[in-house]
Amino acid sequence: MKEFSLKYGCNPNQKPARIFMADGSELPVEILNGKPGYINFLDAFNSWQLVKEIKENTGMVAATSFKHVSPTSAAVGKKLSPALKKSCFVEDIEGLDDSPLACAYARARGTDRMSSFGDWIALSDECDEVTARIIAREVSDGIIAPGYSPAALGILKAKRKGGYNIVRIDPAYTPAEIERKQVFGITFEQGRNNFKIDRALLSNIVTENTVLPADKAIDLIISLITLKYTQSNSVCFATDGQAIGVGAGQQSRIHCTRLAAQKADLWHLRQHEKVLSLQFADGVGRPEKNNLIDLYLSDDAEDVIGEGVWRDNFKVRPAPFSREEKAEYLKTISGVSLGSDAFFPFSDNIERAYKSGVSYVAEPGGSVRDDLVIEAANRHGMVMAFTGMRLFHH
Repeated sequence: MKEFSLKYGCNPNQKPARIFMADGSELPVEILNGKPGYINFLDAFNSWQLVKEIKENTGMVAATSFKHVSPTSAAVGKKLSPALKKSCFVEDIEGLDDSPLACAYARARGTDRMSSFGDWIALSDECDEVTARIIAREVSDGIIAPGYSPAALGILKAKRKGGYNIVRIDPAYTPAEIERKQVFGITFEQGRNNFKIDRALLSNIVTENTVLPADKAIDLIISLITLKYTQSNSVCFATDGQAIGVGAGQQSRIHCTRLAAQKADLWHLRQHEKVLSLQFADGVGRPEKNNLIDLYLSDDAEDVIGEGVWRDNFKVRPAPFSREEKAEYLKTISGVSLGSDAFFPFSDNIERAYKSGVSYVAEPGGSVRDDLVIEAANRHGMVMAFTGMRLFHH
């Protein structure tokens, strides 16, 4: 297949639309089901690069959940704790512990479920049946992977009344070194961003604390590779083999940090006993449960647990979860890793990150205020590596 016609571009008025190889060669993908659109393919090709690079640089299978050309999360195939399984709505998935790929997707999808609603999925390895069973019950637009087991393909083809988008990519495909795109009829050209993000990139530790454990290095690698395919400016929090908070597309870096930190805080709070013990009313669906949890953890909790409304969604009235209780719980969190796609211009980013349990940082360095950023990291006992490499993506 040398080209694939699309229904329209980013919006219905943008016609005609297609994907094709400029040199006339075959496309490196095969559409096994459905008819992916323009934005679907943007998500597919960016997300595939992300999981491919994470696997190459960690040696672990990887999955990501994408929305509007940025990852909501990315994760490697580590087993989930009982609390995390329940938080991610996968405690009932039979065989989950035996499928690293399913564990990776369960983590990626469960990180920021609000943002992942209607996601595009990328898997580093052949999709197996367990992973497909998780995907089957989530609201999702499509998936890209290097292959699918017969059982997995059968499950996925039945999704969305038979219209689910399933794409197989040639894992050996290597794009040209020069890439081009057009804006306002003008062609832009640049070399591909082939920069390798691995353990060696974290060798320039600039803080007094220089102890970077192997598992924390993996978290920083996941964070940085996630940022490489996130719309800039961007900041990413990661822990236990997964990105837990992505702040994307903000003009101010402190806004990136605040947004990512807020998402990371919610990820931690979703595993609190008060949340895990919520008893939902019969008939409340998975997306509704997620929305209720989000409101329960917000300052507007009375909208769903107040007198006269809680019975609509719960069997038992939830106990209030005060702002003070949440703050005390979050104070117990530590060991979180943080990556930034460009240098921190002010130490306020470090101060905000510390409040969300960050102990390890990777950023390019190069600010005129690097000394103040390092001083703040030292004050909190953090380990910080300067990578020397910016990771802007647009």
